[in-house]
Amino acid sequence: MPEPDASVPSPTTVSEAGAARPVPGAAELFLAFAKMAVCGFGGVLAWSRRIIVQERGWLTPEEFNEQLALCQVLPGGNILNFSVMYGSRCAGLPGALAALLGLIGPPMVLMIVAGILYRHYGALPALRGMFASLAAAAAGLLMATATQMVRATIKDRLRPAHLVTLATFVAAGVLRWPLLLVMAVLMPVSVGLAWWRRP
Repeated sequence: MPEPDASVPSPTTVSEAGAARPVPGAAELFLAFAKMAVCGFGGVLAWSRRIIVQERGWLTPEEFNEQLALCQVLPGGNILNFSVMYGSRCAGLPGALAALLGLIGPPMVLMIVAGILYRHYGALPALRGMFASLAAAAAGLLMATATQMVRATIKDRLRPAHLVTLATFVAAGVLRWPLLLVMAVLMPVSVGLAWWRRP
C-alpha cells in the first residue's frame, strides 16, 4: 500500500488529552463565522465560544481562552483578530479570508438594510423599546460567556496565571490605572512566568 503523503493536512487534530478533533476547511469556517455574526446581537464573543467549543468541538475551552487572550493584546477587534488567526491556523490564507468574510459579510448587509429601515421607522416608540431589550440581552450573553471562560481558567489549582489575572483586574478595573501602563508591566511578567513554567 502507498504511504500517505505527509504534505497533505490531516482532517483531524489530536489534543493534549488525546482526543481527535476535526479541523474545518474554508467553507466550514465561512459558515460557522457567518452564523456567529448573524446570531451575535451586541457582540459575537458569546456565540463564537458556543459554536467553536460547544457545538463544533474545534477547540477546547482552554485553547479558546488562550487564543482569545492573544487576540485581545493585538490591535483591532478581538473577534476579527480571532477569525483571522484561527482561520489561518486551520486552512491557511483561504481559511483566514473565509472566516473574516463570514464574520463581516452578513452583518454588513444586515446593517445596510437596518439603516434604511431605521431611517424610516426609528422614531416609533415600539422600536425604541425593542432596542432597550436587545441591549439587556447582549449584556446577559456577555456575562454568561465570561462565567464560562472563568470556569475553564480556575478549574485547576492556583497558578501564577491566576495571580496575573487578579493583578490586572485590580490595577485596571478597581484602581483605574491606565491600561497601557498595566499591560506594559504585566505582559512581560505573564510571558516570563509562562516561559518559566513550560515543560
